[in-house]
Amino acid sequence: MGCIHSKSRRNIPGYEEPSILASETAFTVSEVEALFQLFKKISSSIIDDGLIHKEEFQLALFRNKDRRNLFADRIFDLFDFKRNGVIEFGEFVRSLSVFHPNAPVADKISFAYRLYDLRRTGFIEREELREMVLALLHESDLILSEDVVEVIVDKTFSEADTKGDGRIDQDEWKEFVSKNPSLIKNMTLPYLTFGVSKFRSYELLRLSGVKPDIYEA
Repeated sequence: MGCIHSKSRRNIPGYEEPSILASETAFTVSEVEALFQLFKKISSSIIDDGLIHKEEFQLALFRNKDRRNLFADRIFDLFDFKRNGVIEFGEFVRSLSVFHPNAPVADKISFAYRLYDLRRTGFIEREELREMVLALLHESDLILSEDVVEVIVDKTFSEADTKGDGRIDQDEWKEFVSKNPSLIKNMTLPYLTFGVSKFRSYELLRLSGVKPDIYEA
């Protein structure tokens, strides 16, 4: 039975052994095994092909495959290392590892930086910051006036753009985050340290934005 189970896993595109992924990430083998169960559910929610498509990712986050959001699109793009439009199991685990409590702070800062670098220029420009602020406000169901949004952007740039060249580079971003650690507070999910049974609990699924009733064994 174990051989059949192992063989069926190997038939999943991009599947990697938990022991390998655990050696390269902040997860333990049992945590990777638990993530595999979550991955299977998400990747089969619309198209049962062992891959997470953007619509399935949207469904997991918002319970609505048609709800589009720049923030969700950026997260999906960063999870999709190969940039082939889908997320494989290995990509899923390696990406989530950044959110593990034991993951290096430097990795969290780098991930957040890339999140804001919408055009992948290696810099965060004013318009990119503005777009992400609007997306995050939308995701939080907060409505602020254009004037208030501009104040937020102006204040951020006045503090972060120490070189005054109209863009934030990686060194400036690291310095800015060191003074404002709350910026990466959401880069740590304490639930990722729970064991297998806990991973399948309602709380983790709720935190992941996934509809709990479709994940019950």
